[in-house]
Amino acid sequence: MRVAVIGGGPGGLYAAALLKRLDPGREITVWERNAPDETFGFGVVLSDETLGGIEHADPVVHAALQHEFVRWDDIDIVHRGVHHTSGGHGFAALGRRRLLEILHARCRSLGVDLRFRTEAPPPAELTAAYDLVVAADGVRSATREAYADAFGPSVEDHRCRYIWLAADFALDAFRFEIAGTEHGVMQLHGYPYAADASTVIVEMREEVWRAAGFADLDTRESVERCAKIFADTLGGRPLRSGNSAWTTFRTVVNDRWSHGNLVLLGDAAHTAHFSIGSGTKLAVEDALALAACLRERPSTGEALTAYEQERRPVVASTQRAARASLEWFENVGRYVGQRPRQFAFNLLTRSRRVTHDNLRLRDARFTAAVEREFGCPPGTPPMFTPLRLRGVTLRNRVVVSPMDMYSAVEGVPGDFHLVHLGTRALGGAGLVMTEMVCVSAEGRITPGCAGLYTQRQADAWRRIVGFVHAQAPGTAVGVQLGHSGRKGATKLMWEGIDEPLEEGAWPLVAASPIPYRPDSQAPRELTRAQLTDIREQFAAAAWRAARCGFDLLELHCAHGYLLSGFLSPLTNRRTDAYGGSLERRLRFPLEVFDAVRAVWPEERPMTVRISATDWAEGGTTGDDAVAVARAFAAHGADAVDVSTGQVVAEERPEYGRSYQTPYADRIRHETGLPVIAVGAISSWDDVNSLILAGRTDLCALGRPHLYDPHWTLHAAAEQGYEGPGVAWPTPYRAGSRRPQTGRLDAPRPRLSLGT
Repeated sequence: MRVAVIGGGPGGLYAAALLKRLDPGREITVWERNAPDETFGFGVVLSDETLGGIEHADPVVHAALQHEFVRWDDIDIVHRGVHHTSGGHGFAALGRRRLLEILHARCRSLGVDLRFRTEAPPPAELTAAYDLVVAADGVRSATREAYADAFGPSVEDHRCRYIWLAADFALDAFRFEIAGTEHGVMQLHGYPYAADASTVIVEMREEVWRAAGFADLDTRESVERCAKIFADTLGGRPLRSGNSAWTTFRTVVNDRWSHGNLVLLGDAAHTAHFSIGSGTKLAVEDALALAACLRERPSTGEALTAYEQERRPVVASTQRAARASLEWFENVGRYVGQRPRQFAFNLLTRSRRVTHDNLRLRDARFTAAVEREFGCPPGTPPMFTPLRLRGVTLRNRVVVSPMDMYSAVEGVPGDFHLVHLGTRALGGAGLVMTEMVCVSAEGRITPGCAGLYTQRQADAWRRIVGFVHAQAPGTAVGVQLGHSGRKGATKLMWEGIDEPLEEGAWPLVAASPIPYRPDSQAPRELTRAQLTDIREQFAAAAWRAARCGFDLLELHCAHGYLLSGFLSPLTNRRTDAYGGSLERRLRFPLEVFDAVRAVWPEERPMTVRISATDWAEGGTTGDDAVAVARAFAAHGADAVDVSTGQVVAEERPEYGRSYQTPYADRIRHETGLPVIAVGAISSWDDVNSLILAGRTDLCALGRPHLYDPHWTLHAAAEQGYEGPGVAWPTPYRAGSRRPQTGRLDAPRPRLSLGT
């Protein structure tokens, strides 16, 4: 088998070495256009997991790496002149040049043909002459671009400028330092990679970079300027640049990683922001997986398919974490007002890979100090601290998210709703929300949607609220009011989500006469008189809700329903006073909010749910979402429930763990308004992390409460918490401790005798 490798970075070299080691008969050639001692960057961080894979695949390389590694455990964070250290993290790094030297030597010892200072032949020529071509030619891969139609690359440049530098001394920890300058916030990322050397990356937003004059400086002047800005960290020592220059980070994603006998590897296939230290790690792991798949599969085509199937989920997960970290640093100016210790915790948990519980295991003293500063009583997890909204104090930070059950009859909630909401109220959450309760029969999504437009419906809701207050004292119950707009008159979810009713449909109305899907019923554009009628329907429903005893009311302005349809430019094409600019698009939702607030008791809080992005080009932006939140706050909203999407059928959401929380985080920090984070938050560890980091005030969980109605009680039991933030119902108290599992009768070893 003849193998051509384009690019002599760590991924390409290690792939060549592994493929040759697994089959010495292979003819393997590596082309690298630079000299063997010419490289970019300085230090490389590898995880124990990656090293374990290297150890099993090539003990020679592993032994050489182990001899070179610098290891440390601490992370130092300097913010507003205050220094905090968190321990127990465990890092290993070495110089990139030394890593390449080790791989060069290994390749030569195995008989790999290394061709430095040599451009690789055109990919078409290589694919014709070789059985396999590995394109490991980096983030700006010419091979990937030559076959762009086949690979489907997406390359995104980000908003920060950074420069990769080095210092000729070893830092004693991974160091993050935030410098507040007259031009804006700048940050340093640094770590040791040898006994006498450290990597130092200086990063800042593009506008800060320009305001500080870096655009007008040459590299030497930039390096000197950076050394002065971070003189305390450097102890007055200079920095050096090597081949570095200011650049922006590029996120690379490809639809496919192989084309015929050509395969992408490392940065050519995918990139992950340097702030989580995974670039070289991913490339080396790609090489391990590619070599294994070629060994295990009968044909090259099957091997390349298996390689992508194995690596893509891992890479996607890493890229999600990297994006979260990248965006945190892009927006670090948002957090500089936090107290230094909370800021440090926020930084450490930014990628969602490190969590509250994980950090507590690594460094219990640091985590306890953050909790004390936050206001957690001893032994109280952050999720079990109270939150006051107007006259209502929620005993903990957990919300049962509104979830449509599609089980009402003529809008009347029945026994199912009593059991459904009652069970979850008994389950310990601080706030239990109803599903979207419709303000009219014409405002229902489906025939099974609940309403609050008749006395019979109000009586049924009063029964449910009464049960919650009597049997789950301390649990607040909230009602969400909404109108389906153009998304109404559809089948029950399990009969066909968003599919129009074949019989019994009712006319739809919306901001503009645009159907949700091509097969959806076309709505009529609302007239001024109809707008007034609907506003009064909301007010009437709110009046009934108050008399039912609900503790909180939420106005549903999200997910493409009627009020959301006014907010989004994709669904509001009106030319009157209710369309056009965001200010005009806000007008009707704010009129409804004011009408509801006027009849809702003053002491009871009122929130609003919004879609902070439409996940579609031309839709609601992050800036829009902040402006919408500010507008509702000015009209008396006590909190914003921050969701996303479901506004247009052609949306392309970027799902992932707690994927909507960054939108809540931004609104919270830019408006000062309490927020509710929702969306793929499933563990109590995530809730604790988000609350303690200051990214949200409340966490709403939907599906986890369908899986486990007593989710909050169980979260308390699993954390050993028995304080006032949660209360087991009296009949359930016997089950408040986790059941024992496994055998406990096996004798424990008592003696350990030497030989």
